[in-house]
Amino acid sequence: MSEPQWLSGDQLAAWRGFMRLLQRLPAALESQLQQDSKLSFIEYYVLAHLSDQPEHRMRISELAVLANTELSRLSHMINRLEKRGFVRREPDPHNGRYTQAILTEAGFAYLADAAPRHVRHVLDLFIDVVTPDELRTLHRISDKVLARIEHAG
Repeated sequence: MSEPQWLSGDQLAAWRGFMRLLQRLPAALESQLQQDSKLSFIEYYVLAHLSDQPEHRMRISELAVLANTELSRLSHMINRLEKRGFVRREPDPHNGRYTQAILTEAGFAYLADAAPRHVRHVLDLFIDVVTPDELRTLHRISDKVLARIEHAG
């Protein structure tokens, strides 16, 4: 049996710092969105992604993958957004077995109102504290780690 491999002091410090960031940043973003817009982070993320899609629509199953959540959980969230008038559901015109979520005009207007405050918060907490070179490095690191995860999965 071989000896277990351990992290060096620098590796452990970097890993622990990164894990603290993964825990604290989403909570800080969620808090701002809840306070300013009465949206959860995932609700904002889904609305923002729908706003970027052609005709502001996407299959709910694809949104679940994007949001890294179970279809049933996303469906409950879509129900809440429907009650607020931000999205509606329709059968997929290309394949009726699927349902699409469609961002409504009211949802788009609400998102457009919420986005500037959220972007300011992202800039303040994250973007403005790193240099452009650090940001490019972080982008490359993220792409490499995500590629490894997708390849392993």
